[in-house]
Amino acid sequence: MDHFLAILSAVPVTLLVTFAAFALGAVIALPLAGGRRSRFAIVRLLTKGVIDILRGVPPVVFVFILFFGVGSDLIRWEPLPAAIVGLGLISAGHLAEIYRGGLMAVHQGQFEASAALGLTSTTTFSRVIGPQAFRVAIPGMVTWLISLLKDSSIVSTIGVAEIMFVTSQGARSSGEGLLPFIIAGAVYIALGTPLAALSRWLEKKLSFGRRA
Repeated sequence: MDHFLAILSAVPVTLLVTFAAFALGAVIALPLAGGRRSRFAIVRLLTKGVIDILRGVPPVVFVFILFFGVGSDLIRWEPLPAAIVGLGLISAGHLAEIYRGGLMAVHQGQFEASAALGLTSTTTFSRVIGPQAFRVAIPGMVTWLISLLKDSSIVSTIGVAEIMFVTSQGARSSGEGLLPFIIAGAVYIALGTPLAALSRWLEKKLSFGRRA
């Protein structure tokens, strides 16, 4: 019971890291997705390079670079902000590609019709293209959120007191190497199952809406 209560007390930190990093990534991903569709080849190339780096570097390496590398010379990071920014930047790379997939799913005729009606770029994307692309992107975004929830465990390596940090401490102090990790796994499943169910429900609902 002590292990369970200790791990349960760390759930809010895990959720804070997960959702704050997701929100940060969702915002940063917008200009990245826009850059991938730019008229200028140099912008597309640079944006693609940034996204490839964000998606290609393992999350733990990226967090270490921010906290121990950049944090030791340029910015004095606390563990929690470093974790959120690190995972947020990685999220931006993944979400940018999810956004791009949503934009590619919108028929080119929608862009042409908006231009024929004389709609501004802002109106076109906010009223016509954006809602359609977002509808396609939602299931992928929820799937990434589930992945991010699991990846948040790596921030224990820089001292953020989330689920895995508390679990590891409990296992070392009690000498019970297996039980705390079984409890942690059960807690992760309990947190991720509603998100997985939401992803499946959204996918079915939005697929039905497209067929209708």
